[in-house]
Amino acid sequence: MNVMAPVAQLRGWSEEEWRIRCDLAALYRLCAHHKWTDWIYTHISARLPGKDPVFLLNRYGVMHHEMRASDLVKIDAEGNALEEYPDLEPGQRLVNTAGFVIHSAVHMARDDAHFVIHTHTRDGMAVAAQRDGLLPLSQHAMKFYGHLAYHDYEGIALDEEERVRLVRDLGTHNAMILRNHGLLVCGHTAAQAYDELYYLERSCSAQIAAQSGGAALVIPPRHVCEKAAAQFRRGGNDIARDMAWKSALRLIEGDKPDYRG
Repeated sequence: MNVMAPVAQLRGWSEEEWRIRCDLAALYRLCAHHKWTDWIYTHISARLPGKDPVFLLNRYGVMHHEMRASDLVKIDAEGNALEEYPDLEPGQRLVNTAGFVIHSAVHMARDDAHFVIHTHTRDGMAVAAQRDGLLPLSQHAMKFYGHLAYHDYEGIALDEEERVRLVRDLGTHNAMILRNHGLLVCGHTAAQAYDELYYLERSCSAQIAAQSGGAALVIPPRHVCEKAAAQFRRGGNDIARDMAWKSALRLIEGDKPDYRG
């Protein structure tokens, strides 16, 4: 259910923009539900349809678990606000512009990357610190076998020149490990982005748990890993992914305030 809220009508937002706002707010709430947050310092963004690049990003200081569709700020590719916010206090930043450097790079380079999620979870950062990255230790990890990008750490992502290298490293993949940093996923829809992140986060958690046990690890042969990866990409998976997304929304259905507000 996605009903236009009074605030959307007052702000002149179209039904399509409101739907995207609700999907993006839901992603924030779901990340909070799964404890994939890092205070106010990671972001999820969405690109709005249209000829000119326009994006939605969280209002700086609003935490994931309290995000509403109306809290999302409309910005351009440089992170500049495109609407008036009269309640902004002097000196207060509306969005974390530096935090949008990574997101804008992906959005601008990939027409299919409508939603971009970046996380700093414990297990994601732990795997990002390992030389061999994500290992094919679990069925979840097999999803990314041959379909996972890596980007070397260059310092805090404030340099816009890093955009070129980040996009080059991502290529056509929908998931990437930012070495010594965290995880990044993108998707054509909120459901696809959530699916990518769910499996990647679970894969990292399984790896750290398996390694912590101290026992010898079993890594399946390459042809088995490739077979499993292909099975994850067979036809019909879109239907299951959309079903999972609708089910996930029920996890945040009773949250107050409503994410669709």
